[in-house]
Amino acid sequence: MPITLEGSCHCGTVRFTVESSTPVPYQLCVCSICRKVGGVGGSINLGAHSKTLIITQGKEHIGVYKAVMDRDTPEEHIAISERNFCTKCSSMLWLYDETWPELLHPFASVIDSPELDVPNELVVVKMSSKPNYVRLPEGRKKIFEDYPSGSIESWHKKHNKYVK
Repeated sequence: MPITLEGSCHCGTVRFTVESSTPVPYQLCVCSICRKVGGVGGSINLGAHSKTLIITQGKEHIGVYKAVMDRDTPEEHIAISERNFCTKCSSMLWLYDETWPELLHPFASVIDSPELDVPNELVVVKMSSKPNYVRLPEGRKKIFEDYPSGSIESWHKKHNKYVK
């Protein structure tokens, strides 16, 4: 049975639960979007089942940001993915993309319980957009210029961390 994740924003206005089969925070994204909306070091997203999302408090304080892609170029456009955040404290809560309607990607930083497992190795993605001043966390890691071929689910299955 999937794990119930309980999360909240920094100020406590927004609280939610969601079921996850892929709860290990193993993948750090250092793209410009994740660095600028999630903090200098980037963001770690988990996988969850979108239909299980329950907003237990503060639904009226959830805003949506759709990232500007290819900013300042002729190809500039708005992403279809939605980054949900608290409008009071700006904490990023989860990402939803209609391309994969069954999935929701909570930010590991807002999960209050259970305590998340520490991965044996961190996967760092989008190194091609990381500025030199951004330092990577210590410890074992695999680094990718873009995204690796596998999904969050396939990583969990490969490492025997997938929760049915």
